[in-house]
This record gives sequence, C-alpha cells and structure tokens, in this order.
Amino acid sequence: MISDVVVLYVDARGPYPKLVEHWFDETRDARTYAGPWPVVAHPPCGPWGCLKHLWKGGGAELAPLAVEQVRRWGGVLEHPAHSKLWRHSGLPGPGELPDAWGGVTIAVNQVDYGHCARKPTWLYIVGSRNVGPIPPRGTPTHWVGGSRGHGRSRQGAHIPAGIKACSAEQRRRTPKAFAEYLLSLAGACSR
Repeated sequence: MISDVVVLYVDARGPYPKLVEHWFDETRDARTYAGPWPVVAHPPCGPWGCLKHLWKGGGAELAPLAVEQVRRWGGVLEHPAHSKLWRHSGLPGPGELPDAWGGVTIAVNQVDYGHCARKPTWLYIVGSRNVGPIPPRGTPTHWVGGSRGHGRSRQGAHIPAGIKACSAEQRRRTPKAFAEYLLSLAGACSR
C-alpha cells in the first residue's frame, strides 16, 4: 500500500482505497489536506466537461482548488480532455510549454488502461517530467456521451457499429491500471 502519495476527491467505491493509505472522499473533506505528500486529484469534472449538461451536483469550486493543491504539493490532476478548467485556471494545453509552476499537460486515453471507452483525458503534472511508459493501445467497446439507439453522440459524431453507449457508472469509473499509473506519476513528483 502506498503511503507517500495522497488521493483527493476520490470515489470511495473506486480502486484507490485499496492502493493508498491516505485518500479523501466526500466524507473526509479534501479541502482540508495540508501536505506534505504529492497528490493525485480527481475533482468533479461534471461542471467543467463537455457533458456538463448531465451534471446535477455542486462542487464546481473543487477543481480550481485541486489545481492549487497540485501546484503546492506536486502531483497530477486528472480531468476530461478539453475541460474548461484548463482555460479557467491558466493551465498549459498538451504539448505547450510549462506554466509558472513547472506544470505540463499530457493527453492520454483511458481505454489504454482498461476503461471500456476511449475516454480522452488530460493530466496536469507538477513536479516531474517523467510520464512513464506508453501502454499498448486499447480497443474501446463503449462510447462516452452517446445516446442509445440513435447512432450519434450528443456532439453529433457517429457512434461506430457494435459500440455501446456508456452508462453513468461506466463514465465515472477509474480503471485500476489507470489509478496505478497516476499514483506512479505523483510518486515521482516533488515540490
């Protein structure tokens, strides 16, 4: 069990409680984390992503706070590709130069780590340039954001034949291999 990385804004039903000693879910308020270890931050993406029309909860203020926590303690923040959080917080896009905190953004697809959908994701990393090995390319069986039976996603893109639409639970789920990758990234970070 990892003891020198902390996971913030995590779902208690996900893989992290079995992987790390220190994790903060809704019950244990992640806003109270006061260091000193690097973090993996999973703030709610609903208010910031292209599926924000499906978001029913609050918590929009948690993502900018998570950016501050990653900048202060080092680590990695995970959010959907093209999240509005990047513009709001002045984060560099994938391939851009580091920001004033030395933070960089890389683009990954969670299907490469065992998710059922491609699920394009951006990772904002502060404290390390080592992004680890690139996994083999995964094959999606599901589509994030698709509308069942209509053949098109909400954004108008065609859903390929034989691909199913993700449920809300599938969209939210973090594959264990992806959690392990994020923990290894954060473990290599220092502030």
